[in-house]
Amino acid sequence: FGVTSEGVAVFLDVALNALGLSPRTEPWSVKLTGGPDGDVAGNMLQILHREYGDKVRVVGMADGSGCAEDPAGLPMAELLRLFEQSLPLSALDRAALSPSGLLTTVDTEEGFHARNSMHNRVVADAFIPAGGRPSAINGSNWRDFLLPDGTPSAKVIVEGANLFVTPEARQALFEECGLPIIKDSSANKCGVICSSLEIAASIVLERDEFVALKPAYVPAVVDRLRALARLEASRIMAESRLRPHVPLPKLSEQLSLAILRVTNAAADALESLEPERKERLWPLMREHLPAPLFDAYSTRIAEALPWEYQKSLIAASLASRLVYREGLSWAESLPSEALPTVCLEYLRQEQRIRQLAEDVRTSSLGERDEVSELLIRGGVRAAVESAEHTRGAAIAA
Repeated sequence: FGVTSEGVAVFLDVALNALGLSPRTEPWSVKLTGGPDGDVAGNMLQILHREYGDKVRVVGMADGSGCAEDPAGLPMAELLRLFEQSLPLSALDRAALSPSGLLTTVDTEEGFHARNSMHNRVVADAFIPAGGRPSAINGSNWRDFLLPDGTPSAKVIVEGANLFVTPEARQALFEECGLPIIKDSSANKCGVICSSLEIAASIVLERDEFVALKPAYVPAVVDRLRALARLEASRIMAESRLRPHVPLPKLSEQLSLAILRVTNAAADALESLEPERKERLWPLMREHLPAPLFDAYSTRIAEALPWEYQKSLIAASLASRLVYREGLSWAESLPSEALPTVCLEYLRQEQRIRQLAEDVRTSSLGERDEVSELLIRGGVRAAVESAEHTRGAAIAA
């Protein structure tokens, strides 16, 4: 189902918009490593075509068999044929290429060098490493990614493949030309998240039940993954605007560390609850599990999923919402000794603010949708800080 590629595509979309490109209304170009028969690259082709149609041009692609490039754009229909038939680039029909298109294969010296240098040579708005050798761009060759005028051959790199660009090369490209690079651990994490959803379904459902639920469950999983990817991508870009001197990979790492810290504190706080309060928490699994599974099997979920599993999912989901919504500065400023208490208060106030937002949304207020959205965006933190202030004043008195 291309779940990793779905997440990469969301990060790409957010990054392009952050750079001032409107990929759904303006023409733009992309180059990829990895073949049409590869999981990440092949599914990326399908997603690019689905989301952007003729606005996107694939100007370069390289895989183990060869290299295809065309500044006017490679024939998308032919690339999709290769994807559907699980064929490498070398099987591309040369007759489908435009006069400016070129296909070379690695069984020639020219094709070998073209394949190995495509990611550096071809100029595009975006580069997606979706396959290829690790450390292809490294500390000794990163300058090859620059054009003669010193600008990068792509305006952004979104790492669909792990370790294609080394940390040294990322840092050097940022220092040299400010190149934004979406780190692999963020861009392709949807595959990992999907695995956790698969585990939950496998614990709760029998095989025939999953088969029956699958037509509704799979699209819901993909929608959830896209939404989570957009939250992280948007937060990384927001943090970049606040901290323009910090490279995106560093922000990605800081975001992950902040979420892990809050997750651990939230898990400790949940573990400290009385047994009856723990039993009342399982509806919060709705925040993580796709609706078709939760709605159809909510009673069984409460019984089938062990408390440790429920606790981990609730804590991780809460931590992600807190950090994505409130940002790194607030999350990092919370003292470790107070963090478990803050997590529980955030959970409580979040539920209260959601009810207030729903009350506003269903009211007759003219700007009800906007006010409801603003409540969700900023109301939880304000409510937490107000509660903390009230508590502090009471103690002082």
